[in-house]
Amino acid sequence: MNDGIGLKKVLLGVQFLFVAFGALVLVPLLTGLDPAIALFTAGAGTLLFQLITKSTVPVFLASSFAFIAPIQYSMKNFGVGQTFGGLAAAGLAYLLFSFLVYKGGVRAIERFLPPVVTGPVIMVIGLSLAPVAIKMAKSFDGSGNFNGSAMIISTVSLITAIIVVMYGKRLLSLIPILMGIIVGYILSLLMGVVDLTPISKSEWFVIPWVEAMKNGSYALPVFDLNAILFILPVAIAPAIEHVGDILAISSVTGKNYLEQPGLHRTLLGDGLATSLASLLGGPPNTTYSEVTGAVALTKATDVIYMRIAAITAILLAFFGKLNAVLKTIPVPVMGGILILLFGMIAAIGVGTLVRNKVDMAKSRNLVIVSVVLVIGIGNLVLNLGPITLGGIGLAGIVGVLLNLILPESR
Repeated sequence: MNDGIGLKKVLLGVQFLFVAFGALVLVPLLTGLDPAIALFTAGAGTLLFQLITKSTVPVFLASSFAFIAPIQYSMKNFGVGQTFGGLAAAGLAYLLFSFLVYKGGVRAIERFLPPVVTGPVIMVIGLSLAPVAIKMAKSFDGSGNFNGSAMIISTVSLITAIIVVMYGKRLLSLIPILMGIIVGYILSLLMGVVDLTPISKSEWFVIPWVEAMKNGSYALPVFDLNAILFILPVAIAPAIEHVGDILAISSVTGKNYLEQPGLHRTLLGDGLATSLASLLGGPPNTTYSEVTGAVALTKATDVIYMRIAAITAILLAFFGKLNAVLKTIPVPVMGGILILLFGMIAAIGVGTLVRNKVDMAKSRNLVIVSVVLVIGIGNLVLNLGPITLGGIGLAGIVGVLLNLILPESR
């Protein structure tokens, strides 16, 4: 930029992080990962993406909701290091998608991952997590034991997010998660259910990895085959979401990013950003549609704003007081937000089927959708000797196989 980076540009760039912030920190808070590391890896992943795509696409990458359930399961059954190894491998799955696009264009992905497969997989991501949201909304410890105060807090948080979604103007309409958390947190403070001790005891400057290793939320990645095979197939859903986000930002800016720098490059950038984030102890990254909405609103299409947002996220990762505040957010606040959020994810899956006019009167389509939904929501786990497959990943694999095997309806 010839005119340098002035205060106005810095503030506008920071604003994009503000739009992404609520969703960015929500994933680590739900999965037991460290929010500060998630901030760092979102910033680092965005900068890596910009490097690979030659600084042409104004998108911001941060925590992916598709991996919440797999992370929770893997942390419990395989271990922390094994989970990060599996997540890093899932990022490398994008290399395959990138190669397919490079050789055969967008149609190559559509052949293996048509809407009849991706729609129900996205629905599974939201619906399989529905019980988690309800338990968090009803209790302060996430157990689901009913507590009246918890229900009041979660209801207010939910209503706030709904109001912002429905009636928010301009930038406000893009931050329903953040607004719901803020209002719910303030109400929790007034009701005296927030323990502020961690904030007073925290340092102003911290090294996130030191703190994370102390509390068990980070370990060096371990590449365990079981964890890899369990998590890797989940990359199907965010990969398809990525294509939609690139189409959306292309529409906003009036440039065809599928051609230049090319969808193969953006997929590669997203995948390597996910692997980098996982190796460093953060959740997998994905392109954020909220930030694309903010780009459309502000008309700020220069990539420099995403770099500013990314650098700001990296700097905030070392701000110990902020990390402490995030960890004091009461469970019901998150529960109220998640009722809306997980439902919206499922609705996006339904929208994928409707928008692409998937004919559910055809037996083939009905079979694929039905089997994917039940396997995913029922959380079927198969132990094939030393190999474990299950949940969203298994549902995605079954969907792909059924799509390839079942003949087209006559």
